[in-house]
Formats: sequence, C-alpha cells, structure tokens
Amino acid sequence: MSLPLFARLIIDGIAAGNLPFFDRYGFLGLVVAISIGVGSALRYTLVSRLGEKVVVDIRKAVFAHLIGLSQEFFEKTMSGEILSRLNTDTTLVLTVISSSFSIAIRSILLLIGGLVMLIVTSPKLTMMTLILVPLVLVPVLILSQRLKVLSRENQDEMARGAGNISEVLLAVSTIQANNHETQSQMRFNELSDSYLKSANQRITIRGLLTMLIISLVFSAVSIVIWIGVRDVFSGTISAGELTQFVIYSVMVGGTISSLSEVWGELLRASGATERLIELLEVEDSVKDPVTPLLLPPSIQGTIEFRGVSFCYPSRTDVSALKDINLKIKPNETVAIVGPSGAGKSTLFQLIFRFFDPQAGDILIDGSDIKSFHKQDLRSVLALVPQDPVIFSESARENIRFGRPEATNEEVEMASKAAQAHSFLSSFPDGYDTLLGERGILLSGGQKQRIAIARSLLRNTPILLLDEATSSLDAESEKGVQEALRSVSGQCTMIIIAHRLATVQIANRIIVFDKGEVVAEGTHASLLKEKGLYSRLANLQFLNHNA
Repeated sequence: MSLPLFARLIIDGIAAGNLPFFDRYGFLGLVVAISIGVGSALRYTLVSRLGEKVVVDIRKAVFAHLIGLSQEFFEKTMSGEILSRLNTDTTLVLTVISSSFSIAIRSILLLIGGLVMLIVTSPKLTMMTLILVPLVLVPVLILSQRLKVLSRENQDEMARGAGNISEVLLAVSTIQANNHETQSQMRFNELSDSYLKSANQRITIRGLLTMLIISLVFSAVSIVIWIGVRDVFSGTISAGELTQFVIYSVMVGGTISSLSEVWGELLRASGATERLIELLEVEDSVKDPVTPLLLPPSIQGTIEFRGVSFCYPSRTDVSALKDINLKIKPNETVAIVGPSGAGKSTLFQLIFRFFDPQAGDILIDGSDIKSFHKQDLRSVLALVPQDPVIFSESARENIRFGRPEATNEEVEMASKAAQAHSFLSSFPDGYDTLLGERGILLSGGQKQRIAIARSLLRNTPILLLDEATSSLDAESEKGVQEALRSVSGQCTMIIIAHRLATVQIANRIIVFDKGEVVAEGTHASLLKEKGLYSRLANLQFLNHNA
C-alpha cells in the first residue's frame, strides 16, 4: 500500500528539484519492494500448507465416516462417484484454499487499504468512484447465484462420469467378451459430452461475470482520472497526488477484478464442499447402541432368529426373508440350501449387521446383536464370501488381513488347512508374491482358498461360509472339506452350499425357498421327504453323471 505514496513523493520531488529528498525515498522504496517479496513468499507458503492440511483432514473425516456405513448406502451409491468426491472435489477445495483463497486474502486487504488511501488522497474523486459501485455489485450478485448452481451441476456430471469409468474398468473382461466396447464407449462419450456442456455453461457465466466487473470498474476509473486531470490543471491537486490516486484506483480496480475471478472459484468450490458435506452427513441406517453391551469373555456360539423378516432398501416390494424362526446350537455345523434368491446369503448379511431386519430379532448367546457395538459383534464372526475379495498385496498379507497380528507360522498353518499352501509355495516369491488388483493373477479356486485361510486364521467362535467351495476342483474341495471337518465341533459353523459333498458334513440341513424355511433335517431324512431338497439333490446327481 505504500508504493503509490512513494510514487507521489518522487514525482513531486522531481517537480520541486529536490534530489536528496528523491534519494531518501527511493532507497526506502527499494526496502519496501524487498519486503513485499518476502511477505508474498510467506503468504504463499503458509496458506498452501493450510490448504494441504485442510484437504487431508477432510479426506480423513470423509473416509472414516464412509468406511463405517452400512451396506444400504453402498447399495445406492456408485463407488466411482464416491471416489470422485474424495479425489476431484477435495482437489478443487485444495486449489481454492492454497491458491484462490490466498489471492482473496491479499485482494481484500488491498481493496480495504486502497479505498482508505483513495479517501485520504482525494475525498471528492473517491466519492465519485463509490457512486458507481452499485453498477458492479448488482450483476455480481445475480450471476453469482447462477454460477454456484452450475458449479454444483458440473461436479455432479463429473461424478457420474467417474462412476461409469469405475464400473467399466471393473468389468472390462465381460465387456470385451460380449463385444460391448463400442456401446460402452458411446455411453462414456454421452456422459463426457454432458459434462462438457455443463462446464461450458459455467465458463460462459463466469466469463460474463468477469467481463462486466472489469469493464465497469475500469470505466469508472477512467472517468475519475479524466476529472482528476482537470483538477490538476485547476491547481486543486498536484500531479503527484493524481498519480497516487490513479495507482490506488488501478490497484482497487485490479483487486475487484481479481476477486471476481476468485469468487467464481469459491462458488465452484462451494459446490464441491457441499458434496463432501453430504457424505459426512449421511446417517448410518445400522446404528450402534448408545450404551453397548460388552461381549462375554467366551462366546458359546448360539445363534437364534426370532420372527425375522427383511427386504432390501432398494427392493422394498420383495421380501428376502419372511418370519424366520431358527436356532443354531453352540459348535453345531448347519448347512443351508435352496435355489438362487431363496434368502440364504441374506442371513449372513443380517448376522453381520450389514443390514437390520424390518421385523424380528437376531440373538447370539441369548443377547440381541443390536445391543453390541458392531465391531465387537464382528470380532467373533468370520466370513468366507461367495465372491472373495483379494487386495493388491502379497499373499501373506491377504491371509493376515483376517488377523493382522498373526505370525508367519500361523499364516502358513491356516493356508495349509485351506489347501492353499501348495500353490502359494510354487509362486516366484512364495507367500510374498503380489497378487495384483482384485487378485487378477489367481484363479477362482485359488481366491476362495485364500479367503478360507483368512477366515480360519481369525479363529472365531462362529464361522460362516457362503458357497466357499463353489470354484474348487474336486481334489481341492476334498481337502477343504477335510479342513472344515477338523474345525467342525470346535465352532458354530453355517455353510451355504449346493454341492452334496459339502452339505453332508453338516449336523443339520435347513432348506430355504422364497425367503422361508421349508424343510429341516439330515441329508438322509430330507431325501426321503421327496421335497425341494430331494429335487435339488437329484438334479445335481443327474448333472454330475452327465
């Protein structure tokens, strides 16, 4: 703010022929110029660090919130859209805080200081300038609201495109196998064009806003300068004072122009911030109790369903389970069979509290699972899903995922029990071999055996297996069945399976159909009933012979 003062003093000093006066203020101006450089560097460094810290904090907060949400949220929201918010939106916020916000701070200070010095220099010219301010503010307020809406729409379009990319890349082999590349490309092009259209609208409004502000501000400055020149000739002000006023006017005009551009960025970041806040404000439909019960030191493993009915949030007109009443004793091995869509896997979803039933209660050792903290509940459960998840880590870390503190010896013991040791040992780096994204280097059977080893390593009192041997060859399946037999009787085990060989190791078989229990008994007794189980067994027998 002091540089225009030096300009006035120097010009008036030259006009007066005062060389010592010029030398003194010329040197002081050099000191101020260096100070400006140091201050600018500090401003950039401090505000940029602040921006990085804010974005890291936002990402941590959003991720921590998302990782604990129930399956209902992820059933309705595409993973690509979530990634867009975590990456694209936070990057935009970072840009605004570390760059635009920094410029805004400087511009606001210069604007306030410039206006004060304009008044000090010439109250008359300043008042004439301020009369024109409403001409600037009115279009800013009108266009800014429209720009904010467009910025939000623009970010939404980008998120939809990111969701499409994520979905396509996860299913690229299916797309190629069905010659669907052209259609997938057309769909992505449509989303990209929609984003471009939204972006162009936003850019047009922002450009119009910038044009109006710059044109009006500098037109006002030009008019005031024209009046100021007349005042110099009339002797009202000196040439140095007019120069000072002109520099402050240009400074104020420049800061307003800069703020108009920054305002556009801030509005764009506002849309991104709203989307991030939306994620933080998502309420979990499966809530922990306010005062959770502590798990007893030892869990017996009794599981009981009392009048449980459930339908998925995205399919509220279809009942996945209807009035289920079921009790599984401690250390009992129970097999659940039935056609696809009968509600078998839904039982596991509810035991883990990925969802809560709309009616009825689920109890473990006589206590409602809703009375426990979700993490405590899941600490006594182990799951082998039908479609195992393999992380882009080593085989050892994938198995240890079930119990991070496990030793290498314990990892290998679990691997041997799951019939995974032989193929893992044959890898170039053995257990330290990286398995690639989603286990791309593994066959379906190998993925299942790693998932089984992961669950066995957890050594929990309740073990749930959802079609855990469906992708295994006959020899590996036999080995896994032996492993399950060795565990049988040591923990409560529920096995969802179609294969008779797997089913027959169970103490009891429960038959599901259309969300209801339709039969219950041993393999032999159910075959005698000539019901659904008998028909499924005969179909499998015929297919096996074929």
